[in-house]
Amino acid sequence: MSAVDDSELPAIDFATFVLSLSHSVLVHLGDAEDPSTHTRSRDLPMARQTLHLLGLLQEKTRGNLTGDEERVLDQALIDLKLRLAEVEQAE
Repeated sequence: MSAVDDSELPAIDFATFVLSLSHSVLVHLGDAEDPSTHTRSRDLPMARQTLHLLGLLQEKTRGNLTGDEERVLDQALIDLKLRLAEVEQAE
């Protein structure tokens, strides 16, 4: 494992956190390459679990987010739920 200079990492904020979880869902849906294996595979239970985690985050942060943060989370949930439904329907 190589050390990464902190200056190479993206800023840590709520939107980055939501986008990171969203990317994990896409990896588990097989839509994005797994960065550690450089392969694509489907793991629908993990995609659902991560999507539920985003829903839990939405529930627990309600009323405590800026308008932009709320929009990022809401849009991520909408997009990912639709994509999961598409994948499940195709199977």
